[in-house]
Amino acid sequence: MPEGAAADFSIPVRVYYEDTDTAGVVYYANYLRFMERARTEWLRALGFEQDKLSREERIIFAVRAIKVDFFKPGHFNELLEASVGVRRIGGASVTFLQQIRRDTTTLCQAEVKVACLDVQSFAPRAIPGHIMSQLHEVKLS
Repeated sequence: MPEGAAADFSIPVRVYYEDTDTAGVVYYANYLRFMERARTEWLRALGFEQDKLSREERIIFAVRAIKVDFFKPGHFNELLEASVGVRRIGGASVTFLQQIRRDTTTLCQAEVKVACLDVQSFAPRAIPGHIMSQLHEVKLS
């Protein structure tokens, strides 16, 4: 991980037939789905469930911007790893560095900026303090 990124949190991701094209290669858009799952599980590991945040805190997190680099293909039935590292924390956003790896080989890497939004208006909203403190704790670890 580059300087400024937190230690990785990762989940295993099995490549299913539905994730691939006719050549058995992971379809490029599915890497984004794998990254989404990893961010959701990372948030869950911190103690935050997205449905509860929506209901009780009245916030949602939505992708604002993404830059993706593809390096190597993933293939049908491989076991990959989707990782999450905190790169930057803003008042109403978090920027992650995410990778999809097969063993030590990086297949895909993305910088993902996620905005905290009001659940009703979809306007940017400050990340609640208790969540912000967890984010800073993770980034410093």
